[in-house]
Amino acid sequence: MTEAADLRWREGVITAIAPVTARVKSFRLRTKIADAYRPGQHVDVRLTAEDGYRAQRSYSIASAPDGSGTIELMIEGLEGGEVSSFFHEIAEVGDAIELRGPIGGSFSWGPADGGPLLLVGGGSGVVPLLAMLRHRAVAAPEIPALLLYSARTRSDAVALAEIEARAGAEPGLSLTFTATREGGRRIDAARVAEALDRLGQPARVFVCGATPFVRTAATLLVEAGVAPGLIRTERFGG
Repeated sequence: MTEAADLRWREGVITAIAPVTARVKSFRLRTKIADAYRPGQHVDVRLTAEDGYRAQRSYSIASAPDGSGTIELMIEGLEGGEVSSFFHEIAEVGDAIELRGPIGGSFSWGPADGGPLLLVGGGSGVVPLLAMLRHRAVAAPEIPALLLYSARTRSDAVALAEIEARAGAEPGLSLTFTATREGGRRIDAARVAEALDRLGQPARVFVCGATPFVRTAATLLVEAGVAPGLIRTERFGG
């Protein structure tokens, strides 16, 4: 049985800011939430203006639990985005931010859940999957895992250098990456079949990305013979 999400608002203090891509920045926040989350979960972030106006958004946690007392968020700057614009243009180390969570019990993974583990990410949807890979490397490196990752270009791909390094160094971890605007084909039936041939029958499947990407990927997986009950999805956008 999944525990209910903790929806109390807590303070998080920014301890580090770093670029990830031209559009994405990493934010480390010290918060009590860091003591109790599972890779794949997300938090709500709330900003309050001086006039009392509030804006709220959800962001996946990119880090794996590491005992540091911090979490990492990777936030994409969106044109006209109330919350993302604050983080990209105004936020500084030392700022206090309101957070609540962790949220998303079904879209989370831990070593006890086993594997093989199939992860399918589109664009910035790779962030919660990255948290799972980071956790696997420390807590359960014996569990086979494969990441099927699609981005518009290599420069748009979040944490691609880290993921490629992990795939090259960690036994049992495979990566299939495609840059759709640089000659790579989109994730299709053939890509899914190739992934399943390399990994074998998965015990856990997580798909994250924009709504059309998630819908297509989940359909392809079912058509390839993956039981629908094994597939967990997280989506953003309309």
